[in-house]
Amino acid sequence: MDLRYPIGQFDWEGSTTPEHRQVWVQEIKGMPEKLRAAVQGLSHAQLDTAYREGGWTIRQVVHHLADSHVNSYIRFKLALTEENPTIKPYDEQKWAAQHDSLTQDIDASLALIDGLHARWVALLENMKDRDYLRTFYHPENQRTTSLEYAAGMYAWHGNHHIAHITSARERFGF
Repeated sequence: MDLRYPIGQFDWEGSTTPEHRQVWVQEIKGMPEKLRAAVQGLSHAQLDTAYREGGWTIRQVVHHLADSHVNSYIRFKLALTEENPTIKPYDEQKWAAQHDSLTQDIDASLALIDGLHARWVALLENMKDRDYLRTFYHPENQRTTSLEYAAGMYAWHGNHHIAHITSARERFGF
């Protein structure tokens, strides 16, 4: 197994059905609970264990999920209220290297994820089919991204990082 991609990479096959998007919405909805279960009972030392050699610590992964999903939610709101807005990229490696990501208790990020996902799911559940076709422009990779793609990507993203944590717990026995 490739420890970088324990569930494989995101596989986009193009447009999806409303039923498929609903599965993604349910995955996004369930992500906070799955994340809490994945980190339940971990000590500070275990949270500071890298999920793989050269990878982030479990603590950094939790904080990254909060940072990344906040950015995604904002991108959704921009795309729903503007015509193909240019989003602000961020350097996730530098964000993960900040003092808060390295040392902050994960409870703040878990609480942020709880509230954020409640808002995000309310937004997603009320989007029309045409809303999923709205787009934003990412200047770093010079790509226009649909909200349909972004919904699938972020459903995968949560599962991807939760698998980093759960596979590390299995490998390290905690």
